Order: sequence, then structure tokens, then C-alpha cells
Amino acid sequence: MTRKDGRGLATTFEGKPRMGAADSGTDASEPAQEALDAAGRDQPAVVKLTRELVQIPSRGGIDPYEPILEHMAAWLADHDLPYRPLTGPSGSTVALTCEVVGAGPGPCYVLDACLDTAPFGDEDTWRFPPTSGEVSGGWLHGRGSSDSKAGAAIFAHIVARLRQSADQWRGTVVLLFDVDEHTGSFGGAKAYFEGSASRIDGVMIGYPGLDHVVTGGRGVLRVRASVHGVAGHSGARTTSPSAIAKAAELVSLLHAAPVPGSAGPDFPLSAKLTVTAISGGEGYSTVPDLCTFNVDVRLTPAFDDQAALNLLRSVVADLDAQWADTRPTHLEVTTRWPAFALPKEAPLRSALLAAAGAFGVNAAPKVAGPSNIGNYLAGLGIPATAGFGVDYRGLHATDEQIRLDSIPPVQATYHQALLTLLNTA
Repeated sequence: MTRKDGRGLATTFEGKPRMGAADSGTDASEPAQEALDAAGRDQPAVVKLTRELVQIPSRGGIDPYEPILEHMAAWLADHDLPYRPLTGPSGSTVALTCEVVGAGPGPCYVLDACLDTAPFGDEDTWRFPPTSGEVSGGWLHGRGSSDSKAGAAIFAHIVARLRQSADQWRGTVVLLFDVDEHTGSFGGAKAYFEGSASRIDGVMIGYPGLDHVVTGGRGVLRVRASVHGVAGHSGARTTSPSAIAKAAELVSLLHAAPVPGSAGPDFPLSAKLTVTAISGGEGYSTVPDLCTFNVDVRLTPAFDDQAALNLLRSVVADLDAQWADTRPTHLEVTTRWPAFALPKEAPLRSALLAAAGAFGVNAAPKVAGPSNIGNYLAGLGIPATAGFGVDYRGLHATDEQIRLDSIPPVQATYHQALLTLLNTA
């Protein structure tokens, strides 16, 4: 008997993954069954490596990255997987890569998982300490367990398996373990993708979640607005134009500005504009002559970065004309990533969805609201999936944890998808 656990995974009551094909009355293919059997054998080792990684604090921008990179490097070396460190502009290591080559020329696919994490938050509110790696009731606890240390452990074991069967497939598979991801700088990813001279046919990112394969995402345009006023004494008989008052009016106008709705069934999300931070003024007796604020615009195919920038400039120009005694507002673009959505026929999308279905994982394609590294890759012309992985709770929140019996079907799905891509391309 099987049950559907509400998170997209068909399991037995003992929690062991079953082939989804069995539910439809068909026999699983031999390669798929082999991938699932291998994942089952690897599960204890995957859990062990995940726990070890969780027990090494690696908060983005807070903890040093060397300990966790060194630990992963040692694991790769122990499994005869040649790795290469990548350095960032400061000269520090920001990623590890490992390439495994098959029996002949073919496509190149990258398995990417970050090793840095979100902050801990209030540690007193956690059931177990954030770096405990505690296993309780079938769940592994700790910061980064879901995002994305379990993904890193799974990908490492897949590539170790692929190395053993390299005579049976063609092309190249690359492991990328990056840091500086949770800072938003993506230093590790940039060091690899912007420094690679090879063609990359696709990237699979090990973000968590069983319910969906993330095949697209809204893009993002981030702008810092500098709004000018005229400095003066707040107690003077004549009041100077306040930069804060002008900025407040501009914020209200921006929030009221119309943005397009859904771009259609292939991209069902609407564009969105949000003012996310504001700063200006000092003390009590001075009329401020500068106020800055940040604008975050989520982009869609119907509202790209240029359309968003045109909207911002139009609203700003209209307001500046009404505040003729002040300097014009300055807009500085800080981030510019396009929206993306893999077409239905994209090999990466098709292979991963088909493999998930073969293992009873009811994963649907999804266009994500938040932007992710897939958007960055889209800007480089590289197809990517940006999320399919272990079942989780508390992503970036208190008591982050992963469900251990979701590990084998996730590993088998990626393994089988890669074999499909490397043997049919």
C-alpha cells in the first residue's frame, strides 16, 4: 500500500520510496530502478555528509567560508574526485568545482548547490541549536540543512556514481559548490560562470522542495533613488523644500503606479514594485537636503527591465517638475536580472520532470515569485532549473529541517535526469 504524504512523494508506510511507475501499473525502467537502488544505498552516507556540513557554521557574510570549503574538498579527495578551488576578487576561495567526463564528447551540465547559509536569527527559539545536525523523528535539523547542504551532499554522491559509470554516458558533469550566495553577491557562481570558456548546456540548482521543479522566475530590477531638497533650519520663518517630504510623495506615487498583470499561462505571475528601504535626515533642527530609498521591481516577460526603468523615470520626471526649486532625482541601477521561463520542450525541464514522475514525486513546473540564481544564469544565456530538492520546514527561519526519507527519490531523480540528458543529447 502507498500513501500520498501531502508533499508530493509516494511512499510506503515505512517511509521507503517506491517507484511511481508501480502506482500506474507499469514496470520501472531498469536504469531508473538502478538509480533508485543506488540512492537508497547512499542515503546513510548522504545524511552523514549533510550533518557534517550543517555542523560547520557558514552564514553568508558572517562566518569564514574556509572550514566548510575545506571539509567538502576533503570529501571530494577521499572519493577520488579531482576538485579545483575558485577565487574571488579579494583572492579568497569562493567555490569548489569538480568535473567528471564521460566516454566521449557531449553536453555539459552543472549541478550547483551553495554551502553558505542564511543567519541563525534568535538561537534561543530553536528546538535544537542551529549547527546541531540533530536527527529526530525522521528529520535532520539545522541551518542550511535544506538551503542547500543536503543538495550539496546529494549532488556529490551523484557525481561519485557517475564517475564509476563514466563509460556509459557522454559529455561532462560539473559539481559547483559556491559560497557568498546568501549575501546576494553570488561570488562563487560568478567566479565559475563568468570565468568558464566552455559551453554550458544547463544548470540544475539544488534548492529544496518536492512539490515543484522551478523552471522560471520573475526577474528583478533594483534601483537606489537619491531625492534632493534644500537644506535649511527647521525653525526658520520660511521652510525649505524637504527632501524627505519630496521622497514621501515619490514613494506614494510609485506604489500607485500601474504595473502589468500576468504574462499568460506560461508565466502566470504579475510584475510588482516595492519600496524596501528609506534613509534621510539627521537630528531635529535641519531640513534635509537628501533622502535615499531603494526600489525593488519584480519583472516579467510583459514588463522587462527597460519598461520598469522607463516607468520609474516617468514618475520621477513628473514629480521633479512639481518641485522646481530642487535638484532632479537621481536613479542608480544596482541589480538587473531578466525574468526567465524554460519552454516546455526544453531538455532540462523535460528530463527532470520525467525523472521525478518515474519515482512517484508529483512535482509540477513552477515559475517562482522571488528571483534566484536562475535569473542570473538567464542573463548569461544558460538554461537552469532553480529548485527541486528535499522536503523541508523552516527555510531561512527558526528550526530549519529536512525530511530524511525524501533524500533517495531526490537523488534518483537528478541521477536519472542526467543519464537521460547525457545519453540522448
